[in-house]
Amino acid sequence: MDKGVGVGSGGVDNSAPTIISPGVGASFAIGGFGIDWKIDGVASGGRFSVVHHPLAPRALAAPLHRHHREDEYSYVLTGRLGALLGEDVVIAEPGTWVFKPRNQWHTFWNASDVPCEIIELISPAGFEDYFRELAAIWPDQSKMPALLQKYELDMDPASVPDLCTRFGLSSGRPAPTTPVS
Repeated sequence: MDKGVGVGSGGVDNSAPTIISPGVGASFAIGGFGIDWKIDGVASGGRFSVVHHPLAPRALAAPLHRHHREDEYSYVLTGRLGALLGEDVVIAEPGTWVFKPRNQWHTFWNASDVPCEIIELISPAGFEDYFRELAAIWPDQSKMPALLQKYELDMDPASVPDLCTRFGLSSGRPAPTTPVS
């Protein structure tokens, strides 16, 4: 039986089996970047959370950004994931893990002309709620500084045009503004 673990529905009985079938949990999309909540921090005692990110062909997931509290581990299910990790560009095929450590400027995208899907493990948990709060305010960019501060996230929206040009991508994000820290 499916449990709504990704929905953020309060306490979870960790002694019982938990199965999360495709399509279970809440979803949100910004342009070609999707967020499907799968395992919330409450289910792991705050140790980690899991989100599924479907990416449309050639879609940029986010501006350059860095987390001060979380590490992210992306597992490629389908397609090709491109990532800029500091100054290094990597392309990951299905079955590959990409590690994005805290305090490293990074971004990622679908590096192919077919859909890409990744599973993102976030440690420690909590950042999955950033996506919920982003969904609640989207596309009102006036609320972004408070949201970024709350999640100790630095973001450079002005990086989007260069990233799109450099890697042949598209973005569903509003026009760039100045970096937010």
